[in-house]
Amino acid sequence: MPWPDRKQPETDASEKKSVGKGVFRRCDGCGVTLTAEAFAHNFEVCPECGQHHKLAAERWRALLLDDGRLEESDAGLLPTDPLGFRDGKTYSERVHSAQKSSRAKEAIEIGTASIEGEPIAYGAFLFSFMGGSMGSVVGEKITRMFEHATAARIPVVLLQASGGARMQEGILSLMQMAKTVGALERHRAARLPFFSVLLHPTTGGVAASFALLGDVNIAEPKALIGFAGARVIETTIRQKLPEGFQRSEFLLAHGMIDRITSRLDMRAELAALIRLFTRSHAAESPPLTL
Repeated sequence: MPWPDRKQPETDASEKKSVGKGVFRRCDGCGVTLTAEAFAHNFEVCPECGQHHKLAAERWRALLLDDGRLEESDAGLLPTDPLGFRDGKTYSERVHSAQKSSRAKEAIEIGTASIEGEPIAYGAFLFSFMGGSMGSVVGEKITRMFEHATAARIPVVLLQASGGARMQEGILSLMQMAKTVGALERHRAARLPFFSVLLHPTTGGVAASFALLGDVNIAEPKALIGFAGARVIETTIRQKLPEGFQRSEFLLAHGMIDRITSRLDMRAELAALIRLFTRSHAAESPPLTL
């Protein structure tokens, strides 16, 4: 009687490499390897060194908003292809691919919510959708968010992570810079606050328009914030840029932003600022500066 074959079933190389995939994660900051669950539980902040990794929109809602609840508005606005743009693929094909991979309709979500009982208009860029780029729909939604907040007399909290204006819409995307800032200024004229939260990265046309126009500009640690990339600037001015240029810490030291706040403290900080500004404005006192 032959012995049973004890040989293990063959496993191909790709299957072997996938063992543990998705179970463990390596921190980009300190290099420590932890379970994916540990990162998720800490809202993608490394428990060892505090490095902030990208956080999905639904997790931002869970972190900041009461009961994680957002009453989304203008979700039906969808991008079109006004220029018939093609760069190997049509713009419509790229939008469809982005919608499929990000499971979102556009690069921003807006609506109304509350933070520690304080009502707000809320917006959050979705970097997973074409790098959070701003086209006509993104600009229109931001404009409507400010206009609704002005009519409802509530503050605006906007989380920004963007590569800038969307090239596939050409001048139509650049027009959104002026349109959104106009809506912001009408909101400010009504003596209502805007809290700008700068995530990694906040660049291009978004950084050059409303992103740095908050009554308080709050950035996450080590976030990249600026208009053009460092290499482009160095090539243009033919000079070596300082260490840490365009990072949150550099901008704070040079007066470009007001606060650097850990993601884990962001909810409490925003709630305190909202209460401070709304009560001050309700009492018709002069605008506050930090």
